[in-house]
Amino acid sequence: QEELVESGGGSVQAGGSLRLSCAASGYTYSSKNYMGWFRQAPGKEREGVAAIYTGGGRTYYADSVKGRFTISRDSAKNTVYLEMNSLKPEDTAMYYCAAGDRVVFPLRSQQYTNWGQGTQVTVSS
Repeated sequence: QEELVESGGGSVQAGGSLRLSCAASGYTYSSKNYMGWFRQAPGKEREGVAAIYTGGGRTYYADSVKGRFTISRDSAKNTVYLEMNSLKPEDTAMYYCAAGDRVVFPLRSQQYTNWGQGTQVTVSS
């Protein structure tokens, strides 16, 4: 059974850092062409935060997180990470990991087929 499990969320003050992890089980993440991180705040639509092309490592970021967030992968651990620095209150949301094998637009959630359960990130001012 294919599964994605996120961890690493929590509560931090503005300016702080967190690292989210997404462990894939039941398959190797490289069997999907993209892995992505998405977030959804209450009352808002889910938005793409960052994505990585598993074949070559090319990364994509939403403008709102460029320079602050970094997506990376560890093939040995079958895990994708999201390093979040200089966190802002507006980063508060549920963060989801996703995988897709026919993704064309990496920051569009509709193109991803496998989703984790989410991990909450709360940033206080």
